[in-house]
Amino acid sequence: MAGFFDKSSTVAKPGFNRWMVPPAALCIHLCIGQVYAFSVFKIPLTQIVGVTESAPADWSQSTLAWIFSLAIAALGLAAAFGGQWLERVGPRKAMALAAACFGGGFIVSAFGVWWHQIWLVYLGYGVIGGIGLGIGYISPVSTLIKWFPDRPGLATGMAIMGFGGGAMIGSPLATSLMAFFSGPDTVGVGSTFVAMGIIYFLFMMIGALIVRIPAKDWQPQGFDPEQDGKQDKMITRSHVHVNQAMKTPQFYFIWLVLFLNVTAGIALLEQASPMAQEMVGTSAAAAAGFVGVLSIFNMAGRFFWASTSDYIGRKMTYVIFFVLGMLLYAGVPSIAAGGNIVLFVLACCIIVSMYGGGFATVPAYLRDIFGTMHVGAIHGRLLTAWAAAGVVGPVLLNQLREGRIEAGVAPADAYTTTLYIMVALLAVGLVCNLLVRPVAEKHHYEGDPANPD
Repeated sequence: MAGFFDKSSTVAKPGFNRWMVPPAALCIHLCIGQVYAFSVFKIPLTQIVGVTESAPADWSQSTLAWIFSLAIAALGLAAAFGGQWLERVGPRKAMALAAACFGGGFIVSAFGVWWHQIWLVYLGYGVIGGIGLGIGYISPVSTLIKWFPDRPGLATGMAIMGFGGGAMIGSPLATSLMAFFSGPDTVGVGSTFVAMGIIYFLFMMIGALIVRIPAKDWQPQGFDPEQDGKQDKMITRSHVHVNQAMKTPQFYFIWLVLFLNVTAGIALLEQASPMAQEMVGTSAAAAAGFVGVLSIFNMAGRFFWASTSDYIGRKMTYVIFFVLGMLLYAGVPSIAAGGNIVLFVLACCIIVSMYGGGFATVPAYLRDIFGTMHVGAIHGRLLTAWAAAGVVGPVLLNQLREGRIEAGVAPADAYTTTLYIMVALLAVGLVCNLLVRPVAEKHHYEGDPANPD
C-alpha cells in the first residue's frame, strides 16, 4: 500500500484526460469547505447539558468562538509547514493524510461533546481538523497548475470554488443529522460529528484515489511554453525555490495583499447575519437566507474572478478587488441607513465574491511570479496570511462593534467605524499589490525544476 500512495504511482499514463483532476480536487475542497458552516453547531453546542436551552454548565458562545479560529490558524500553519513535504511526496499521499485528519478531527470532537470537555473539541475540530484543512487545501493546487499551464486561474478557480461552496453541503447535512440524532436527552451533536467524520473521510479518499500528476515535460496540445508570458511581463518562465522565494519582497507584498483582502472579507462573513438584522432590520430567517446567498457568491466568485484573471492578469484582478471593495465598504453604511435592502445585499454579495476570488486567484499569481516548481509549497507558506486574517478580521469587527455599543451607539450604527477601517485596510492592500514586480534573476533556480534539491 505504501507504493500505491507514492508520488511515482500517480503519474498519468499517455491519453489521460486532464479534466479528471478538477473533480479529484473538488472531492477534497467540497469537504473541507464545511468549516464555513461551523456556525450551525454554535447554538446546539451551547445546549449540550440543557438540551432545550443553555444551562449554567453549558459552554458560552465566546468559548466556542475559539474553535473556528483554531481551525483557521492550524490551516495556515499546516499549509506553511506541509507545502514542501507535499511537493516531495505528491498529492495522493497528502490528500489521504488530509482525509484522515479532517475526518478524525470530527471523531475526536465527538468525544469532547460526549464527555463535555471543550479542550477535546479544540484539539479535534480545531487542531487535528485544521491540519486536515491546511494539507487538503493546498494538495490539489500545484497539480492543477501543472495540468493547466494554459489556464492556471481557471484550474485553481474550479478547485477552490469547492471550498467556498462546502458550506452549502455541510450546513444542511449537519442540520439534518442533528435532527435525526436528537432526542429528549441530547441535541445530537456528538453523533453528527461521528457521521460527518466518516462521510467526509470516505469522500476525500475518493479524490486521493483518482488524482494524477502529469508526466515530465507533458504539455497540453497547442500550448507553447516559450510563448507563455511574453504578452504579460508579470508571468515568468523561470522558477524560484520555496526557500529563495521567502527572501524576495514579492512574497511579502503578496502575503499582505491576501491578508488584507481576507481580513476585510472574513470580518463581514463572520457577522453577516447580525449585520443584516441590525443594519437593515431583516428577520432572523431572512438573515439566514442572506448568509446562504453570500455562500453562493463566495463560491461563484472563486471561479469567476480566477478565470477572469487569465485574461486581464492577476495584478489587475487584485486592483479591482481593492478599488471596488473600498467603494462598496464605504457605501454600505449609507445604503443601510437608507433602508435599501436590495442594494445592501448586492454590495455584500460583490464584496464576498471578491473575498472568495482572492483565494482562487492567488495560486495563479504565485505561479506567475515564482514559476511552477514549488508553487504548492510557496502557496502553503502564503496561507499563513489567511490564518492571521482569520483571527484579526472577526476579532477586529467584534471588538470595535462592542466598544461602540458600550459607548452608547445604536447597534445599527455600530458597524460604521469598522467598515471605514476596512476601507483603510484595502487601501494599504492596493498599494502592496501595485508594488509587486517580477522577481530578480538572482533568485531564479538554476537546476532541473523537475528534480529540485
